[in-house]
Amino acid sequence: MWNSTKITELLNIQYPILQGPMGGGFSTPALLASVSNAGGLGSFGAYTLTPEEIRQAGKAIKEVTNKPYNINLWVNDVDKTLIDYPSEKIEKIKQLYKPYFDELGIPLPDLTADIPSKFEKQVEVLFEINPAVFSFIFGIPSKEILKESKKLGIKTVGAATTLDEAYALEEAQVDAIVAAGFEAGGHRPSFLRPAQDSFTGLFSLLQQLKAKIKTPIIAAGGIVDAKGIKAALTLGADAVQLGTAFMVTDESGAHPLHKEVLFSGALNHTTVSKSLTGRMGRMISNKISEGVPFEAEVLPFPLQTKLIAPLRVAAIAQNRTDMISFWSGQNNGSLKYHSADELMKSLINETSALLNR
Repeated sequence: MWNSTKITELLNIQYPILQGPMGGGFSTPALLASVSNAGGLGSFGAYTLTPEEIRQAGKAIKEVTNKPYNINLWVNDVDKTLIDYPSEKIEKIKQLYKPYFDELGIPLPDLTADIPSKFEKQVEVLFEINPAVFSFIFGIPSKEILKESKKLGIKTVGAATTLDEAYALEEAQVDAIVAAGFEAGGHRPSFLRPAQDSFTGLFSLLQQLKAKIKTPIIAAGGIVDAKGIKAALTLGADAVQLGTAFMVTDESGAHPLHKEVLFSGALNHTTVSKSLTGRMGRMISNKISEGVPFEAEVLPFPLQTKLIAPLRVAAIAQNRTDMISFWSGQNNGSLKYHSADELMKSLINETSALLNR
């Protein structure tokens, strides 16, 4: 049977279908529960949350499901370049965005580079919650954290954008590795080399990893339907992970405008840009990503996020979709399910029909 794999056995789930752990308010207990209760693995992206907010999310999740689920964090959640970052450079880069602020009639925000990491405190709360799975991107947690995860029976899942990163994750003895293809929406979670050195498509990356890596592999990037699942499993993936297809469902925390744009049927061309957060991510091309070239210097993460935040709020209030940054994977032209429950049923039934012929 197609749904019996190393990942389903490892994570104690019925189907090798994982919901991408979207941070930034996109994840909700309702979305997670829809996937987990249907036999997949629901996920909760928590990297932006305070430890107390994660604790509250854990309580809310346990009220809606008793199935396995995943909490995702960022190992590297503050760029090292923020240390002693010069204030004059902050002001210089702010001026690059001033025309957009002026167009929306709002002032540039006051910014400080004093932003501490939350990761270790977040992990402490994650251990309290004790989810079935702890996934992470932008690096590998310390040996102590991985050892404690194992002690608590929490399975660990890291993301790799290159074979070298997969080697590093396997050496750290994580339980599974996400092969993060370049087609995926959101941040490119590279951690050994700059993100622009990891422009490998999912199917090429998947085959590289399967040839060299013994750890179970989860395919992510551009998969939105049963045909994509079949292709990934045929190439050796032990599971698949879908992001954009779940992000547009009613259960997701994405803004209604975001969902409307992706469901519009328009030609939603995507691009990779640092303009939204300071780290490279795939999004729908807009006025800002086109006006601020990729090679332009932006503020380090997450300071760039704090610069763009009021711009996003104003753009939404003024319905300026040309200036709102919408995350999206490359394969966004055939999205059709508004209900996460219906999406899961479709993925399960149609994949079964394709693979059990």
